[in-house]
Amino acid sequence: MQKIKTALLSYGMSGKVFHAPFLSIHPGYELLGSWERTHKHIKSDYPEVKSYNSFKELIDDGPNLVVINTPVSTHYEYAKKAMLAGKHVLVEKSFTATLDEAEDLKKIASKKGVKLAVFHNRRWDSDFLTVKDVLSKNLLGDVVEAEFHFDRYNPSLSPKTHKETPNKGAGILKDLGSHLIDQALSLFGVPDAVFADIRITRPQSVVDDCIDVLLYYQNLRVRLKAGFFVREMVPSFVVHGKNGSFLKQRGDVQEEDLKIGKKINPKTWGIEPRSKEGLLHTEFKGKIIRDFLPTFSGNYYTFFDLLYDAIANNAVEPVTAQDGINVMKVIEAAIKSNKDKKIVRIS
Repeated sequence: MQKIKTALLSYGMSGKVFHAPFLSIHPGYELLGSWERTHKHIKSDYPEVKSYNSFKELIDDGPNLVVINTPVSTHYEYAKKAMLAGKHVLVEKSFTATLDEAEDLKKIASKKGVKLAVFHNRRWDSDFLTVKDVLSKNLLGDVVEAEFHFDRYNPSLSPKTHKETPNKGAGILKDLGSHLIDQALSLFGVPDAVFADIRITRPQSVVDDCIDVLLYYQNLRVRLKAGFFVREMVPSFVVHGKNGSFLKQRGDVQEEDLKIGKKINPKTWGIEPRSKEGLLHTEFKGKIIRDFLPTFSGNYYTFFDLLYDAIANNAVEPVTAQDGINVMKVIEAAIKSNKDKKIVRIS
């Protein structure tokens, strides 16, 4: 199996929790190491890898794939430099800080003949996979309304300065909001228009931390919400069709298991507790059904499997640059809508 030599641009939560564990166990990747600016932690977890002191040192070590998991405001700069150096690139969400940056990165990838993927790993959450299956089987009939939430109760500011300081990549819209938008677009496509309410709700916060985004389709409305003052969780996925409804709370266990260092077994990974199964109430093939549905297993390993196939066998990336561009179109429309207090069409 061809080994894809891979290097991370940072080893904070993203690198430690979402990338290194999968890259280190997948037989198709060789984890070379990570750029670490101040604290040197990666070698304590992976003694055989390197801790780079600079971007140049990392690039010069010869990776095939560079993971751009630095703050959003730096994604464009580092992704561009890596691709111009002939490297394949995986960019964390949100893809870029602006739509123009996203479109430019796609052009560079095409010109250089390298793969460019966006890490919207939440497509492989257990809860979302279950919603996707319900829709693929047409269990609800024509969908007329959906509402997705990514809620938390956390009034405190993040200790990560780049997340709480005004900059072109900060705020919940480009953080949790980008996942919600990508999930909606992967199910329903790019909307015709957007209306958004973007607020600051936490004391001392200076960046947006509460969003309510409404996506307009011809015969469908999709509402996306995220905030930090939700102590009692409502269902994170609510989908209503002409034949029935499906309600599912957020239940994916992968992030928490990764945070505590649980070892990954791709065959038994990401299994939700049965208490979080989603409720299906519908009429299907002439029969009324009201029952809880077994939840699919979540598995971010699948993303890295598909990315390997894209690089090694020239398959399509699991989340393409165009997917990332489409998310940025919605984000920029939402920002304009909030500013102008009106519906904004997506061109």
